[in-house]
Amino acid sequence: MRVPKKTGSSKRVKNLNKEEVLQQVIMHGQISRADISKQTQLSRPCVSSLVDEMIQEGLLYEVGIGESKGGRKPILLEYNYQAYAIVGAIFDGSTLEMAIADLRGEFLARFSKRLAQPDNGETVIEDLAAGLERLLEKSGIARDRLLGMGVGVQGVTQRNSGTVSFSPSTGWMGSPIQQTIEARLGLPVIIDNDVNMMTLGEYVRGVGVGHSNVVYMYVGTGIGSGIILDGQFYRGCREAAGEIGFMMIGPVHNRIKRAAGVFETHYSVPGIMQQAKGLLSDLQEGSSVIIELIRRAPQDAEAQQLLVDVYRHWAYGMANIISVLNPELLILSGEMVHVDEEGVKRIHDWLTEWVPEVPRLEKASLGEQAGLIGAVHSVLEAFPSTRLLDKE
Repeated sequence: MRVPKKTGSSKRVKNLNKEEVLQQVIMHGQISRADISKQTQLSRPCVSSLVDEMIQEGLLYEVGIGESKGGRKPILLEYNYQAYAIVGAIFDGSTLEMAIADLRGEFLARFSKRLAQPDNGETVIEDLAAGLERLLEKSGIARDRLLGMGVGVQGVTQRNSGTVSFSPSTGWMGSPIQQTIEARLGLPVIIDNDVNMMTLGEYVRGVGVGHSNVVYMYVGTGIGSGIILDGQFYRGCREAAGEIGFMMIGPVHNRIKRAAGVFETHYSVPGIMQQAKGLLSDLQEGSSVIIELIRRAPQDAEAQQLLVDVYRHWAYGMANIISVLNPELLILSGEMVHVDEEGVKRIHDWLTEWVPEVPRLEKASLGEQAGLIGAVHSVLEAFPSTRLLDKE
């Protein structure tokens, strides 16, 4: 395909040409200068000059000799995925998880901290800053090699404006949190809902790979979902799509301004724990309530009854999602990954009874890494390789 002729300032033209060269190397894995020239229709001297610059800048390096096509054997080029780094961070309400990754999205170092004051937004940002310093120290990456940071938070986020319009766990209600974090850390930042970040992680690296219509359902301190339709995130007009914790599933209560929705009030992990207060009084912090209910159910009728009630109400939420969105894959995550084979079959049987088309039900495969992978990938999507050239 013929590449349109570039016009404009010499610096802009040069960067556009460098971008083409970089994309060819990334696309092919390994490629010679001559083949780059053929693909881009840039002259060989131009390609050689640009490649030499990018080798000096650390973006490309020579990796060996390729096969001859009738002349001298060509020197192959490869993209340096360690040229820059990306940071991902996820707040799940009580814990901060962070990772620093290379440009493939491979983790170089990780950091985790239990948050003492999850409802204090200022403290959370300071924890984020301290975590970044720890990651830089552990990885040996210089701060000026950071491309950006993806941050997943609970609540409704507006990516374009960088605000969080509803996040009771942090107190960020209508706050321009993206700009605040950028000012504190000195880095470009992408914010999104934490479950959307988890969804993206499973979509690009987990059980969602190869599927175009996916719903990711998460049960943790709240209940939420991420929605991908025809390969694109569906966010809704105010980016509040997927807030299924507000479905009217369970006993209705009068919700005050900062309260959780009906569904998550009763059937999130804290909601289930509240229902099991007398039954599981000895449950250790951090243990799975579902695993414990499954363990006790054969000998304890009360545990069995609660377990079935939880499964049934989770299935109500799934039926509502399926009826509206008709996904090909429904990913069960968070506390739902602990549901045993018998429980998954029970849920599937209910769904078969209630809705005309039942999608595949799959448990999330990436565990706690899903959100971090998604956060890192969000930066790779938002800051394409043109930004690498702007860094120089």
